[in-house]
Amino acid sequence: MVLVMKAGCSQEQIDAAIAQIENWGHKAVPTQGEHQTIIGILGDKDDILDKPLLAIPGVAKKIEISSSHKLASRSFHPMDTVITIDNVKIGSGHKAYIAGPCSIDTEEIAIETAKRVKAAGANMFRGGAFKPRTSPYAFQGHGEDGLKILANVKKETGLPTVTELMSINQIDLVYKYVDVIQIGARNMQNFNLLKEIGKLGKPVILKNSIACVASEQLMSVEYLMSEGLKDIILCLRGVRSYEKVFRNSLDLALIPYLQQATHLPVIVDSSHAVGKRDFVMPLAFGGMAMGADGFILEVHPNPAIALSDGDQALLPDDFDMLMDSLKGLKVWDQKAYYKRGK
Repeated sequence: MVLVMKAGCSQEQIDAAIAQIENWGHKAVPTQGEHQTIIGILGDKDDILDKPLLAIPGVAKKIEISSSHKLASRSFHPMDTVITIDNVKIGSGHKAYIAGPCSIDTEEIAIETAKRVKAAGANMFRGGAFKPRTSPYAFQGHGEDGLKILANVKKETGLPTVTELMSINQIDLVYKYVDVIQIGARNMQNFNLLKEIGKLGKPVILKNSIACVASEQLMSVEYLMSEGLKDIILCLRGVRSYEKVFRNSLDLALIPYLQQATHLPVIVDSSHAVGKRDFVMPLAFGGMAMGADGFILEVHPNPAIALSDGDQALLPDDFDMLMDSLKGLKVWDQKAYYKRGK
């Protein structure tokens, strides 16, 4: 349920409406627009329908929300969410270009890569310190040593850092060193982990799981938001399908769909979608042309010695070419399409 407050209503009326909703035992989530305030109501739907909502001073109308993802819905939050990480903005036209190796291997390689991708236009650096691997015998990451390297990369280049967090017992350690938490495909529905992360306020990139549908990813967002987290970036990295040519299949139509269904930024991970270097750039370019709010890609100066996923890592020269190709790109504007009443 959403209450739309009258244009020009006072802050006292807004505060009183929130207090009344909470007095009835429901959670009130206000969103301040340019001209109006919207108050989302969480709780038992049947119970709130019995309440005299329209009698609250300053309320213009009430709107029932049919979607199960309430806080992530545009009905709750009509304006785009813009996330600020240091001096980087993401959402509503602001793009996140996140690049770096799959796994942190050495500090020299990490800093070299960070300098190269920053020079090309990247505004955040990614690197894994803890790696979820299919085989228990594969490289699992350098742990805290890898996190320290990420901190040194930021000190050297100024780029905000992104790394994956895999379990609740890693939270304190990872939060100490990095700016953005990545929740990978294997943990998208680790609800206990999501609830703990949702309480802590650090920005999160939430990837879709290997076999989920969009509504399931949005409900995982809801777990984070229900605990108070607002800075969430949806990441599409493809799903397992019948096609065997590529590692996964990425449906680019989900970009405008998610941007219509939710107010949160949407980025793509074409590295994990295809798993083959030759096809990472075309898919990343396609995602940006479709209006994605950015991408997260794997880049390594010597993929042959990369400790994980070398086959899908771009060379720095490749990344230069991709970033150059995006200059002057005429991006599809889904919002302009809807404004025409289509």
